[in-house]
Amino acid sequence: MPTATEVVRIAAIGDIHCTTTSQGELQSLFEQSNEQADVLLLCGDLTDYGLVEEAHVLVKELATTQIPTLAVFGNHAYEAGKPDEVRQILIDAGVKLLDGESYEVAGIGFAGAKGFGGGFGSRMLQAWGEAPIKQFVHEAVEEALKLESALAKLDTSQRVAVLHYSPIQETVEGEPCDILPFLGSSRLEEPLNRFSVAFALHGHAHHGQVEGRTSSNIPVYNVSMPLLKKHFPDQPPFRLLEVPV
Repeated sequence: MPTATEVVRIAAIGDIHCTTTSQGELQSLFEQSNEQADVLLLCGDLTDYGLVEEAHVLVKELATTQIPTLAVFGNHAYEAGKPDEVRQILIDAGVKLLDGESYEVAGIGFAGAKGFGGGFGSRMLQAWGEAPIKQFVHEAVEEALKLESALAKLDTSQRVAVLHYSPIQETVEGEPCDILPFLGSSRLEEPLNRFSVAFALHGHAHHGQVEGRTSSNIPVYNVSMPLLKKHFPDQPPFRLLEVPV
């Protein structure tokens, strides 16, 4: 909980990709986050194929974590077609899953959604033409509305947005240009600016940039574990951030 200096310390990480053979590989990571932070944020792709067996391994790895743990799903959670079963396993283990919901820890409000793709800026995909294109854009809009709704529910002076897909292009640059539209959407940026969040966190782009800013100068951090390992090889692969309360 808040330290003597009145800040909440946040450990954030995405793209853990826990597999059925990950037993013992993540315990040290979670133990270190438990020691250094007041809250743990998991920014999607918690499991590799969205398997029930992977979720059981993950909650065993999380067993020593005493701090509040909040999470959003990533695209990998849906691969096996069992997102509801995986969600329940995590909830039963005490993880707060945010899918358009908000949660408050020590005076800090957290709003979460998975997000979706669609591209950035003037090249963002529009709902025009074939029905599958309109359906794709509809999904992107719905995820942005989930984030907006979650932020609107918070009555805290400080808000933090938790995503899997990126709300800006800057933090996914470094990935192949062909896949940038599938790594996030500018539709997720507008709620961040409107509600003046302290910062936003996401994963998904393993080879992107560690941080960027929205058009309103709000910090956005890419906390994908492979990216953090590359940029901070001498540190535990989570991003430690402080929010004043």
